[in-house]
Amino acid sequence: MATFNVRPDIDAAAAKLNNTFGSKREIQRLPEVLWEGETVEMLATGVYGKGNGLVAMTNQRLIFLKHGVLSQQVEDFPYNRISSVQWSGGLIMGTLIVFASGNKAEIKQVPKDQGRALADQLRARLAAGGAPAAPAAGASAPAGAPDVASRLQTLDQLRASGAITDEEYRDRRARILDSL
Repeated sequence: MATFNVRPDIDAAAAKLNNTFGSKREIQRLPEVLWEGETVEMLATGVYGKGNGLVAMTNQRLIFLKHGVLSQQVEDFPYNRISSVQWSGGLIMGTLIVFASGNKAEIKQVPKDQGRALADQLRARLAAGGAPAAPAAGASAPAGAPDVASRLQTLDQLRASGAITDEEYRDRRARILDSL
């Protein structure tokens, strides 16, 4: 197995891959697309759109990265936008289907063991409301940061009482969710 020496979290996830064929460049380039404080929990290879690339499950979102010589592709799926996940496995490969924001993304030719593990971990993440399945000890929201659930609840109450219109409700709700 190849050694990458990119970052400890990425190296640990890459070490679990059975085959890195077609994704070595993506593993090297992954830190360029990660947000500050974002860590990689799991990796898988697959085909999405026009090419073979890397699927990265982080503590904040699911990312598909293809970094070719002539083209690059990055698509991310923040957990709060994912409504469901499907896994369909064959003998060796399978397809991971992610339903997010009313769209359907099919990541094909994912090795069966990686895809099943990724789908299971993603389902657990979604069931936990987007939070890590096992949150780190002492982790909490930043001081003074309003709780998203309470902001949405207040917004629902404002709409129910007639204080805001349905259009204002949709706009404000979208802004709250985009701030995540």
